[in-house]
Amino acid sequence: MRVWRHAELFTRGVRVPGVGRSASQSDGPEKERAEEGRVTTYDDRASLTDLTATVERVRSSVEGVIEGKPEVVRLSLTVLLAEGHLLIEDVPGVGKTMLAKALARSIDCSVRRIQFTPDLLPSDITGVSIWDQQRRDFEFKPGAIFAQIVIGDEINRASPKTQSALLESMEERQVTIDGQTYELPSPFMVVATQNPVEMEGTYPLPEAQRDRFMARVSVGYPSVEAELQMLDVHGGVSPLEDLQPVAHAHDIVKLIEAVRAVHVAETVRRYAVDLVAATRTHPDLRLGASPRATLHLLRAAKASAALSGREYALPDDVQALAVAVLAHRLLPTAQAQLNRRTAEQVVQEILQRTPVPAAPQQSSGFGGLGHGTPAYGQQPPRRL
Repeated sequence: MRVWRHAELFTRGVRVPGVGRSASQSDGPEKERAEEGRVTTYDDRASLTDLTATVERVRSSVEGVIEGKPEVVRLSLTVLLAEGHLLIEDVPGVGKTMLAKALARSIDCSVRRIQFTPDLLPSDITGVSIWDQQRRDFEFKPGAIFAQIVIGDEINRASPKTQSALLESMEERQVTIDGQTYELPSPFMVVATQNPVEMEGTYPLPEAQRDRFMARVSVGYPSVEAELQMLDVHGGVSPLEDLQPVAHAHDIVKLIEAVRAVHVAETVRRYAVDLVAATRTHPDLRLGASPRATLHLLRAAKASAALSGREYALPDDVQALAVAVLAHRLLPTAQAQLNRRTAEQVVQEILQRTPVPAAPQQSSGFGGLGHGTPAYGQQPPRRL
């Protein structure tokens, strides 16, 4: 697999809103632009320095509970800042629920936990309208979905009808009950855990449900050293009891705004599209990734770049997240299943076959590009 190593060529002459101002900019009037229906100014956005410091606190807090799994913790934070939802799949007892709770408690925001069981009803999740005798009218009682961090424990133990109650809230961040639409709070993230479908009492998630999760991660068994350390830390009391919030909900909202401003060159976007398109024609797959998967892959790459302290995304970011973002959406053919071909193996094969964007050709000027000329022929983003 080719890996991009020419990061300095990506953004020479390209400045990204929200990542600081030059001396000439600071003296001028405040600039602002409408982005996604709202006006955002420099003061509204968090810088990458703020992002790195805040995420480092959250990461340290979660890793104090989850021993020896830094890559899993990083992916969880990536999904949070990319405005996605996380699916944690593994066998019982490896810390799936512990990871979800540690992430939720590290952020000072509302948290609700839903234990999915076969008798759980959709109204238990979304809420229900109850007749009020005194007011002589129906009163809406919000369900567990009305929280900023929602933990869905063992989501595949509920029936598909109950699982589908999450579809609207995860995609549109709203709930419709009896013709009335209720907005969900921001930030909003669903962290769901599930056991492998081969286990007793589980239902496979529908394709539409899996497609709404930005990424899937497996915690896996810890190393011997991490398990020994876990016995020392978890042997007496649960570390969750002493876990205190290290970030606020409004901090996360500002960091999400900063991630949105991360620059992605045209060729990197095309590279992501090529990877997703290859899943739709692969002979070992009967269902490829959707356009939503392309969008999720791009958003996750931008969040990963920001976590690395960069204001621009690289093909490296797309490559590193392709398996986590795409594999759970794919359905292998019957022949591929007989040959024990997994979706993860197919994605790895596509990564090997898909050409990685070449480095920009050097031209006149310092560093191979003309002074102030953006890399890749990309026009610089409009400044605020």
